[in-house]
Amino acid sequence: MLKQALEKMLLKIGQKTRATLADVGYAANMFVDLLKASRGLLRRFRLVTDQIHFIGNYSLVIIAVSGLFVGFVLALQGYNILNKFGSEQVLGTMVTLSLVRELGPVVTALLFAGRAGTSLTAEIGLMKAGEQLAAMEMMAVNPIERVLAPRFWAGVIAMPMLAAIFSAVGVFGGYIVGVLLIGVDEGAFWSQMQANVDLWEDIANGVIKSIVFGFAVTYIALFQGYEAEPTPEGVSRATTRTVVIASLIVLWLDFILTAFMFNK
Repeated sequence: MLKQALEKMLLKIGQKTRATLADVGYAANMFVDLLKASRGLLRRFRLVTDQIHFIGNYSLVIIAVSGLFVGFVLALQGYNILNKFGSEQVLGTMVTLSLVRELGPVVTALLFAGRAGTSLTAEIGLMKAGEQLAAMEMMAVNPIERVLAPRFWAGVIAMPMLAAIFSAVGVFGGYIVGVLLIGVDEGAFWSQMQANVDLWEDIANGVIKSIVFGFAVTYIALFQGYEAEPTPEGVSRATTRTVVIASLIVLWLDFILTAFMFNK
């Protein structure tokens, strides 16, 4: 009896592992097809700019408001910690490094997955449920080239810009709380920040993070929508999977990138 139960358990584990590897291989193959289909977008770049407006502009409010309040909290918490050591003058450095290195790219990617990612998944899923993608194939139009590729590159382009806005607004929020409300010296706030925040070591690495997150989150959203079951329940489950998978992938990639970038 124990042997049979163990065999069944190993069989289920093997089947699950095999199915997972097959899904990963299929997703990788589709990603290659997506890159191949992107070659003609330069001739029709208007498709990309329209999607940048849809993805980026409609996510701008939540990104900016979130960045402002994150800056508020960083300044309050940072001042309470730094004041114990008499180092409150470096508050600007702490707020800026926290934003451009870590919180800016990561929180923006998580908000991007929840706002733009779910929207993309639902849109593609509804197009599949309404047989619009099948109709494109019947008319010899590649849906990956016409529908997925512009949205993919729009997400990749919009993500770094949104992360930059998040960090900039967050620094301004830190200035409001730290300088205007708490009373940290304004000159020390900005001068310490300018002296200790490096363009390549800090800001450029944050931009690289945001680009990588843009690739991951946008592709996950499009893939889940493209492979969703053509039913309302299927689209709903695909939207949920987008948020869960994208959030976990962002946090995992953040650890990997941080280990490579800042391991000195």
